[in-house]
Amino acid sequence: MPDDALTPQMKPGQLLARGVCRHLLSHDFVTVEELTPTLGLRVDVMALGPKGEIWVVECKSSRTDFQTDRKWQGYLEWCDRYFWAVDEAFPTELLPDETGLIVADSYDAEIVRMGPETKLAPARRKVMIQKFARHAALRWQAGRDPDLNMAVW
Repeated sequence: MPDDALTPQMKPGQLLARGVCRHLLSHDFVTVEELTPTLGLRVDVMALGPKGEIWVVECKSSRTDFQTDRKWQGYLEWCDRYFWAVDEAFPTELLPDETGLIVADSYDAEIVRMGPETKLAPARRKVMIQKFARHAALRWQAGRDPDLNMAVW
């Protein structure tokens, strides 16, 4: 099925996430969407770099979407770098300067501002890489076997 056939079914944030994931792959980062690092938090995109770097990207499709996000600071302790992903029309002056910025559409993205690096502790990195691997494997398994009861997630 071509990309355009899926696009109408996807929400604006999902379209941004798709462009972000495509772009990060060009930087040799693999990605998963909607990963839960801890109870009560779910990141839009988590990226794993070739040297074990962990980036979190929150996709915001509107001013209201950003202004109602009360949890974003909780993501900072689960990554080495944190980014917002928004489209061209988003008022970027709303976003904190001390975070990264990615401008995206449904097909690609551009890193406009690199988020500051705050290295994860080795034990936290190990936990996150394991969560990333399990999340990716479960998604792959669900794609291979859509009738599988994924209630064990």
